[in-house]
Amino acid sequence: MTHARFDVVIVPFPFTDRPVVRRRPALVVSATEWNAAIGHVVCAMITSARQSAWPRDVPLTDLATAGLTAACVVRMKLFTLEAGLVIRRAGALGGEDATAVEGALAAVLGSAAPRESAAGSSAG
Repeated sequence: MTHARFDVVIVPFPFTDRPVVRRRPALVVSATEWNAAIGHVVCAMITSARQSAWPRDVPLTDLATAGLTAACVVRMKLFTLEAGLVIRRAGALGGEDATAVEGALAAVLGSAAPRESAAGSSAG
């Protein structure tokens, strides 16, 4: 199954401090076409842990559309996951939430415009 940008998906999420994996929501932030071509998705973490706020956390306002039941934020902890590991799709971001996440991603990753290579540098 190909996942679309801003789908909320349920994924196995490892903990760094113990050998446990739990099912957690995540947000697909990569482009649908890229996801289909490569068989992976780039995701951002979705968490209810507000006591440990990160810069650019985005509080979600339309929980029903996203398929979430508790107040959450999209956290700019990004990771790549093989698409086959996605357990299920829970929902998708509503328009206002998607716009807010796009703004946070742009702030974290910089402009989506292609960069010109520096004079004299070589690619690859």
